[in-house]
Amino acid sequence: MSVSGLCQICESQPAVERCDNCGTLACEQHYERSLGLCADCAAQARPGRGSDETDVHRF
Repeated sequence: MSVSGLCQICESQPAVERCDNCGTLACEQHYERSLGLCADCAAQARPGRGSDETDVHRF
């Protein structure tokens, strides 16, 4: 699929892919090719990485 425009994450590099999850245009640096996701969606898809980790002791 061909995309055109700037990366919607860094807004400085040309977009090369569109996120399969949210549709964000992303440059090479902000696209996880193995997952087909932009950096933002990829961070949410990886359990245990990021600031909103689930506290398993609260249940």
